[in-house]
Amino acid sequence: MLLGTIGLAALALYLFGFSPIIVLFGGGVIALLARQAPRWWRTAGKALVLVALGSSSLVAQAAGTPAQYGLGILFLNFLKIGCVVYGSGYVLLSFLRADFVDRLHWLTDQQLLDAVAVGQFTPGPVFTTATFIGYLVGGTPGAVAATVGIFLPSFVFVAIAYPFLGWLRRSAATGALLDGVNVAALGLMAAVSWELGRTAIIDWFSAALAVVTLAVLLRFKINSAWLVVGGALAGVGRHLLIGLS
Repeated sequence: MLLGTIGLAALALYLFGFSPIIVLFGGGVIALLARQAPRWWRTAGKALVLVALGSSSLVAQAAGTPAQYGLGILFLNFLKIGCVVYGSGYVLLSFLRADFVDRLHWLTDQQLLDAVAVGQFTPGPVFTTATFIGYLVGGTPGAVAATVGIFLPSFVFVAIAYPFLGWLRRSAATGALLDGVNVAALGLMAAVSWELGRTAIIDWFSAALAVVTLAVLLRFKINSAWLVVGGALAGVGRHLLIGLS
């Protein structure tokens, strides 16, 4: 019940403009407090909500004016994302949309969708989406800066955390924290899927293609790269048919 509530709250808070960082790790802290200190976790939870409101307000103010592109800003944003993104490569999408679409205005939702498709189609993890976004906004130097920025924290954190993995696995507190973060990550993924879906699904053809793709994915567990190729071929075929008619 608690984890389900955290997941739904994460979805709603993201849609209302809250920072993904606050939503993600706030969910983990609330789950930790609920299991380890049930008598006072509600008070701490209210404090976290107030912090989230403040963070959301700052993000909204920053989103008012497009920021000028800079290679250093690009690198630092991807470094920040690499430090805090957790739960799945797909959680990355909520951070990308919050930073590059809503706050910096360097991308549109359509360009972010294109980057997601490239990340699905190319070999390697979903994080390769960052390389394509870096190239879109800054050419080859931008692609290099984005790639280094988002992957660098992983190497550092693994080296630091490795000696403590055994203790972390046995700790009830860590388990509760990770449960909360995981379910908040699911909420973020659902929210960003909704936001991007509103951009991608624009007519009956795209809606039907989305339904068929979902059915095929759930039924056959097919590699997503083939689904991207199939969608591309379906789009080209439709364009040719319209041109002939």
